[in-house]
Amino acid sequence: MSPRLTTLVALVLIVFGVFLLLTRGPLVVVQAPPTPTASATTVATSIPPPPTESARTTQGPRAIPDGYRVQVPRLRIDLPIKEGDIAQDIDRQQTPEGAAFHLPRTAIPGDGSNTYLYAHARTGMFLSLWDAKEGDDVLIVTPDGKTLAYVVREVHARVPYNEVSWVLPTPTERLTLQTSTGPNPLDPRFVVVAVPKT
Repeated sequence: MSPRLTTLVALVLIVFGVFLLLTRGPLVVVQAPPTPTASATTVATSIPPPPTESARTTQGPRAIPDGYRVQVPRLRIDLPIKEGDIAQDIDRQQTPEGAAFHLPRTAIPGDGSNTYLYAHARTGMFLSLWDAKEGDDVLIVTPDGKTLAYVVREVHARVPYNEVSWVLPTPTERLTLQTSTGPNPLDPRFVVVAVPKT
């Protein structure tokens, strides 16, 4: 199948999914975690999946304030968090380097729902996320110096690029961290889910 046809089919499926959400209410998506198989030999870009219409409108329009950081100590990840830009990061596929990005209209860390963060799979960024394991600590440092502690509960190594359920609001607090597995926009995503540490 040609890349153009694949993209067209993906867009039709996304539009159909949004139509279902708007006309029939929320769907419950259940996905078994795949076996992690990513290799750290590829330099990859990071493009988050496009947010669904539900994700665009369910959360408030709050951007993440300056001064947040995401840290995964065992993986030596320590990045500032900046607000993502849908036009730049998804439409033009020009996500900047040197930071993790908050997907617009997902929760701010500590707000009690799904916070979606993404960054390039490059050294010094989210490349080492490919080595994440259940039980890893994830820390969010807020602008006032408070630390929010999370623990990795799920690792999904090959999430289809057009799987948008990961950006939806959740009834409980969680972090969804995402990077890519290859340099092409249609390559699968690598997704890690962390929940508040108790």
